[in-house]
Amino acid sequence: MLLNTLRTSCTFQICPKILSISFPRYVTTSTSYAETVDLAYSSYESTDDETSTRPPVVILHGLLGSKNNWNSMSKAIHKSTGRKVIGIDARNHGDSKHSPQHTYLHMAHDVMKLLKKLEISKVSLLGHSMGGRTAMVLSLLCSDLVSSLIVVDISPVKTSPQIFSMVNLFDAMAAVSIRSGIAMSKARKLADEQLKGVTPDVNLRNFLITNLIQTNTGSYSWRVNIPALKDNFQQNIASFPTTLKGLQYCGPTLFIGGSLSDYIGKNDLPEMQEYFPLAELQFIEGAGHWVHSQKPEKFLDMVCSFLQEK
Repeated sequence: MLLNTLRTSCTFQICPKILSISFPRYVTTSTSYAETVDLAYSSYESTDDETSTRPPVVILHGLLGSKNNWNSMSKAIHKSTGRKVIGIDARNHGDSKHSPQHTYLHMAHDVMKLLKKLEISKVSLLGHSMGGRTAMVLSLLCSDLVSSLIVVDISPVKTSPQIFSMVNLFDAMAAVSIRSGIAMSKARKLADEQLKGVTPDVNLRNFLITNLIQTNTGSYSWRVNIPALKDNFQQNIASFPTTLKGLQYCGPTLFIGGSLSDYIGKNDLPEMQEYFPLAELQFIEGAGHWVHSQKPEKFLDMVCSFLQEK
């Protein structure tokens, strides 16, 4: 069970100011957790990098995304830092296994399992949105595994009101109907037409449609597990797990926010530092929630500068 893995493989750090909140409080909420799932990943590495002995950078995507969304950025981070970069598909996303369970604790342990399989004992974590919270949870649960942490436009202390509109997107995606046997280009156009009713944002629709796949029989479906994501969204995805209060990750931590996004408040840093005492908070002007795709050059500079120093 996940709990046994947690007890035997991880080092916990308890905040001295909150010692009254004990570890057993977390344990009592965790005993029903299911097993981990196997995760798909892509690796970006070279054999002649001088800095290749430094910890790999593990990238965790956001809700309804995949490792493919980070392909160009992964290559750029590898080229700039010389570090191996590993892009991972979360459970119920991309090419990873599906499961009815979808919590941050599950996702963190999925990543731990993959790193153990790859025989990697230390990593720098970079996570966006849902992936950022997964990275935070992993850092809090197993701090000795994490060399440094970068969290992109998500916070452990607040949630954007916009996030709750995701339920409408789940319903709209589930309702998309495309006949079998037509070309992918036609199918994508039909999906776009049907999604217009729920969001006028063409960039968001294009992002969602990256999840459209054609099966061996010629029918179309979503590669993300819509039912599981919808069932878990309100309770397990939309907010940060409160059961982790009292734990700390005391390594180098950078929060990157978009100045046009409300996922991180400009005054949130003191509360964030209750979990991450060394946390820094920087904003990229003119960027919204998808900071890395809206301002890629500034984002790359910020991330690589942090990784070079830490």
